Amino acid sequence: IGSIRENEDLEDLKELISTQNLPTAVNTIKGFLEKQDHVELNVGVTGESGSGKSTFVNAFRGLGDEEEGSAQTGPVETTMEPEAYLHPKYKNVKVWDLPGIGTPNFKADEYLKLVEFERYDFFIIIASDRFRECHTQLAEEIMRMGKTFYFVRSKIDSSIDAEKRKKSFDQKRTLDTIREDCENGLRKIGIEDPVVFLISSFELGKYDLNLLQERMEQELPQHKRQNSSPNCCSSSFNTIFDGSVYRCISIN
Repeated sequence: IGSIRENEDLEDLKELISTQNLPTAVNTIKGFLEKQDHVELNVGVTGESGSGKSTFVNAFRGLGDEEEGSAQTGPVETTMEPEAYLHPKYKNVKVWDLPGIGTPNFKADEYLKLVEFERYDFFIIIASDRFRECHTQLAEEIMRMGKTFYFVRSKIDSSIDAEKRKKSFDQKRTLDTIREDCENGLRKIGIEDPVVFLISSFELGKYDLNLLQERMEQELPQHKRQNSSPNCCSSSFNTIFDGSVYRCISIN
């Protein structure tokens, strides 16, 4: 549905430009691109209860768990309804802390409806242990909606501490094993080249949190274009105007 809608909007834009002189057409495209900067993006942070979603939301926003404006965290289920937090750097990006899937309050077969899963534009799936059925369910639903997600394996520090008790402990091998488990789970549902971020919410600079934030910043324009209806510049296209060819260049 999304691609059909994008193609229709692309045709509308091409038709509009075809009636304009070159300076006006350039301004039309420029105005469209500037409009993308103001598109609101709703990022849903989802996963099992207790996987560290709220702590991740705080770390992702550069806050400690007890700072003003931080998401509530605790040893028991604390997120009882979707809660939005503004990204400190991108004011039109809302990071939603969603309740955990698979609890008595949010049973797996009711979860998608209860948290209004379709309202979010982009997702971050948090897992604190092995790749499970609930992660498959979430990833498949996101793909069914034609949307994208990042997969985060949290609480890496706890996994490392547990493995350190073994005489044969090797940190790199442990990290590789954790990452491969998640990657294999994603490959089984059809993701050819999965990317998994390993994160410790308490030692922020130690693993992949910075890489995740950098990737999010790089791909933010793409996510916004997917959220807005026109997608004229997600790939190059040609439009004929006065017998000349003008190209809208992909902007990343």
